[in-house]
Amino acid sequence: MRKIVLGLGISLDGYIARPDGTLDFLFMPEDYSMAPFFATVDTALMGRKTLDAMATYVFSRSLPAGKRDGVIFTHQSPTPLVRQLRKSKGKNIRLMGGGELARDFLKADLVDELYIGMVPVLIGEGIPLFPPGFPQRESSLVENKTYSKGLIALKYKRNR
Repeated sequence: MRKIVLGLGISLDGYIARPDGTLDFLFMPEDYSMAPFFATVDTALMGRKTLDAMATYVFSRSLPAGKRDGVIFTHQSPTPLVRQLRKSKGKNIRLMGGGELARDFLKADLVDELYIGMVPVLIGEGIPLFPPGFPQRESSLVENKTYSKGLIALKYKRNR
């Protein structure tokens, strides 16, 4: 079965972006590569605010539903779409971004794995990876790797 993997970079204090959405504090050292992770996914789910990145499905309350320029916009709640995607053939499904959409996926218990690149930078304020409003979820550490410049890659699997 295809897994939903929340994969992204965060600051040491748990932010995915500055208050204005900029990501200037994130970095990728030369000895780190996202290629192994990208080889395991073939679909991306994201909110409208994350649309600036490469997109496959975009959840939006403000843009009309439908397919445009290779992107599918939907007003669906995550559960029916994930059920449909899990039935189709393919690799894992990347959930991009955080905030409201990540909270909706966590509330519905749809996230199977977390793949987090943590940079050793405290930014003090911003958009949190995990905003309040979802029930406790237990996970197990599957992998942790340390890279140059203090980047740590963490992989967790949801305990069910």
